[in-house]
Amino acid sequence: MSATSISKWLGQSLNLGGVGEFLKLRRQRSAWVTSHAPELQHTPILPHVDTPDLRNIDWEDLKRAGFKGCLFDKDNTLTEPYSLVLHPWAKESLTACVAAFGDGNVVLFSNSAGLEQFDPDGSHADAMEESLGIPVLRHRQKKPVAGPEDVEPYFMNRLEACSCRDLIMVGDRYMTDIVFGNRLGMYTIRPRPLTERGEPLAVRLSKRMEESLVESCREDGMAPPPHPFVVP
Repeated sequence: MSATSISKWLGQSLNLGGVGEFLKLRRQRSAWVTSHAPELQHTPILPHVDTPDLRNIDWEDLKRAGFKGCLFDKDNTLTEPYSLVLHPWAKESLTACVAAFGDGNVVLFSNSAGLEQFDPDGSHADAMEESLGIPVLRHRQKKPVAGPEDVEPYFMNRLEACSCRDLIMVGDRYMTDIVFGNRLGMYTIRPRPLTERGEPLAVRLSKRMEESLVESCREDGMAPPPHPFVVP
């Protein structure tokens, strides 16, 4: 493996922004347990919906609630890790989602394809679009630290007066997908991961740490950030 390839692999495997957010959320949980200050109760690591199967989601109902579009993670949300083939369950739900929100208003937000650092010419994103049949957002920052500037311009070009709060983020990773979506004011849905096959050891270990923190937050009475379109 060349030095360039090693550097790229390390950059994709290490998510320093995610590590920083994880430590910050651990401190928030500790402070909540100590003080129960109301401003600490809502944590971005908790999704609004945690479902075993994306087919449980009623996309038409969410459209009626006021949402205008949707962002999906790829690995273990729509496909098995590193695959370009939609999982049958995910394909059924994705088709329903596109039918509800319209072509082009359901997109993929990846921490590799479309990311300026690793896919500067967009060739990886182009290949993914052809295989999965939905647009892949081009962006500068990884989840969870990507900002509105990585999301809103695309939707503003398509939809009138669309902001992040009008969007839904769907992904299996609490620390990347869910924290990212909640930080930007989106509605967040976390489906159960499709499989552990093909996941690197580092990813599996990271997920165990995320899941442990999520379990602790729930046991301690913490909650996801409120969303104006949905009554808890």
